[in-house]
This record gives sequence, C-alpha cells and structure tokens, in this order.
Amino acid sequence: MLTVTAQGAEIPALGFGVFRMTDAEVERVVPAALEAGFRHFDTAQIYQNETALGRALERAGARRDELFLTTKVWVDNYSEGKFAASVDESLEKLKVDRVDLLLLHWPADKVPVAEQIAMLDAVKAAGKTKFVGVSNQNIAQMRESIERSSAPIVTNQVELHPYLPQRTLVAAAKAAGVAVTAYYSMADGAVPQDRLPQQIGAKYGKSAAQIGLRWLVQQGLIALSKTANPARVPENIAIFDFTLDEADMAAIAGLARPDGRLVSPPGLAPDWDA
Repeated sequence: MLTVTAQGAEIPALGFGVFRMTDAEVERVVPAALEAGFRHFDTAQIYQNETALGRALERAGARRDELFLTTKVWVDNYSEGKFAASVDESLEKLKVDRVDLLLLHWPADKVPVAEQIAMLDAVKAAGKTKFVGVSNQNIAQMRESIERSSAPIVTNQVELHPYLPQRTLVAAAKAAGVAVTAYYSMADGAVPQDRLPQQIGAKYGKSAAQIGLRWLVQQGLIALSKTANPARVPENIAIFDFTLDEADMAAIAGLARPDGRLVSPPGLAPDWDA
C-alpha cells in the first residue's frame, strides 16, 4: 500500500469509507476489507456506524498498531460543552483510546473556524487523537485553520473526482504541506458508468472504478473507496500494480465540468473556490 506523508502523518493512500452503510453492512464488509489489505478506515459521528466499525474491527482481530482510523466531529457538537464529550463517545464506540485522525466535518455557518480549531486543539492536547485535520473547507478556511491550529493540519477531506478535480484547492493544500483526501471519488456511481474510464480500463485490464481510484492516488492524493459488497473489495484495492500514462491522466482530467460538484448542503458548505 502506498502512503501519503503530511506533517508527520503517514496515511495509507487508499482508505475504506463507510458513509451511508448500515451496521449490518459494515460488519459484513470490514472483515473482507481487512483480508484484502485495507488498514485505513474512515467514518464519522453523523454516519452513526462508529459502533459497528469498532465492533467489526475487534471481532476480526485487527491489530490496533496496524490501523489508521479517522472519524469526524459533527457540527452539532461544535460547542465547549459537547465537543470533547462527543469525541469521548466516538472513542468508546470505536473501542480505541485515541483515533489516528480527527476531522472537523463541515465548516457550517454558526461557529467561527477559530473556535472550531480551538476545540480540536484541546482534544488533540488531551491525547484523544494522534493527528488533526479538516473537511469541506475552502482555501481561505483551510489557511485560517493552519494558521490558528497549534497542531499541524494534516489533511483537508473534500469531494474530489474526475468531474470535480479541485485543482486550485489541491495546489493550495500542497503548497501548505497539507494532504488532500478525496471522498465521493466515484461521483456517486458516475465514474464506473463513464465510457472514458471504461475504455482506459480495457487497455490496462482494469475496471472503470479502478481507473478512477488510480487517477486519484497517482496525483499524490488520498482516496476513499467504498463498497458494501465483500466480493467487490479485492477489486477496490487492486490499483497499485499499474500506472496510468500521461495521456490517460490528462484525458480523465478532461472530464472536469462546471457542474461537477454533487455535495453542497446549505448551512454546512462554505463559499466554494472556483
């Protein structure tokens, strides 16, 4: 497994996300993910499946020192009275003493970024997470987070796929030494159905989904993959035995479009960068 290094954190370049997965699905697929070689698992308080993930990892006998666990604090917990307590609850559900990476899930519009970062710093100082980061922040917010945080911001997790390559944000993050983690990497199922990655995949003997994931990690990004079907897990991780040529990388990048963004909930999302 390739890794991405940022601010002292060594993060597996391909993660396994459990967004919109039921407890039963998580507990069924996680053992297959471990067997296939996944060690980076990404969840969040709002997903309501931290307990299932913790239980599945424990039952599968996963070694804690081999795992990279990420969770995210939900916006309703952005207050002095709730933030730390919510993190304690997440740790209890995940059956760990600390997570490897704790993220602010959305910037939202009610609590200033500076206050969010102060609360994140406090739980980091208390030893509840090894590293901290942000999610769904625009460039200005990311820069403010970097400036105000006493601990290094190691990643900004954002929607990123061929239709929304986030070039400006990626460049700003790399200049600041911050890794970019891509969620919705399959554009909610659009990438596997797209003729171009299908055609490119035929050349390499790979699926369109594998091409999409390879395109992300080959840029030095962290990609989150997802499937609830244990039989599909080996396909998701089999992206490290080939390299896309420059023409194919450029062709996939050419799928970018102005209306490529899929996730922008009002009240949570910032003013996005062009």
